Amino acid sequence: MEITTIIVVALAVLVGLSLGLLGGGGSILVVPLLTYIGGLDPKEAIATSLFVVGATSLVSLVGHARKGNVQWRTGLIFGAAGMVGAFLGGLAGGYIPGTVLMVAFAIMMIATAGAMIKGRKDRDGQSNDHHHPLWRILLDGLVVGAATGLVGAGGGFLVVPALVLLAGLPMSAAVGTSLLVIALKSFAGLGGYMTSVSLDWPIVLSVTAAAVVGSFGGVALASRVPEQALRRGFGFFVLAMGVFVLAQELPAAAGVALVLIAVLAAALAVAMCLFTTRCPFRSPPPAESGTRAHRPTTTSDKNTKENHHV
Repeated sequence: MEITTIIVVALAVLVGLSLGLLGGGGSILVVPLLTYIGGLDPKEAIATSLFVVGATSLVSLVGHARKGNVQWRTGLIFGAAGMVGAFLGGLAGGYIPGTVLMVAFAIMMIATAGAMIKGRKDRDGQSNDHHHPLWRILLDGLVVGAATGLVGAGGGFLVVPALVLLAGLPMSAAVGTSLLVIALKSFAGLGGYMTSVSLDWPIVLSVTAAAVVGSFGGVALASRVPEQALRRGFGFFVLAMGVFVLAQELPAAAGVALVLIAVLAAALAVAMCLFTTRCPFRSPPPAESGTRAHRPTTTSDKNTKENHHV
């Protein structure tokens, strides 16, 4: 086994670890890992990522299903539409230049990083009252599947909000059901790519096994690590990786300009943390409830009311 393959497999454990800890987002690093360190062609790296994401999602799905956090009917409906979109996206990706695919992937990384940094509202135990028609759910699944099939990642942060907003699922069920959807459309996207790309299966299986092992470790550590802080920190790392990929793929002048913009944005964020109360690195304070907490009426309050009446 070559040294680069060993490095790729070792780093895949960290990708799986982040998947286990965060429940999503780690797979976004598989493509740049395989492309820039493993030396794979972008199309082959995306196809490999689809297999890794699909297999890891299936393994994680088992645990969520045992807890009753998977809505099978909704997942199969959304996933069926996603499979069609992912297969078409995979077919199209086989004929799109590698540079264009990597630029699209970098944009997906930046969007995913934004979702991780912003976070998502925990609506556990609450269902969305605004149920959308079936055609809207199918259309959304088709579009999300096409995006994931094309660039090989970004599924979880697109699927979870869609399941909450369109299907009306509570957050815990949306996370568990999203794994079913991601697995279905990942393998469908892989089928689309397999019409024009051949895979190095020893590397594919090695990276997948390492990611699965890492995900088990992440699940074990999940209760010991502050999830919100970890998610935001990892989001900024993914953002930096997205900027790096864009700088690598765009022409030299555009790449330098992009790096300068990123540095200025980082400096501005640090300055906001130091000199203002609006720091992008901190979570926003929880929204106050619409009704104020009821304070027990005291004797002094009663006396005050009596004096006002007098």
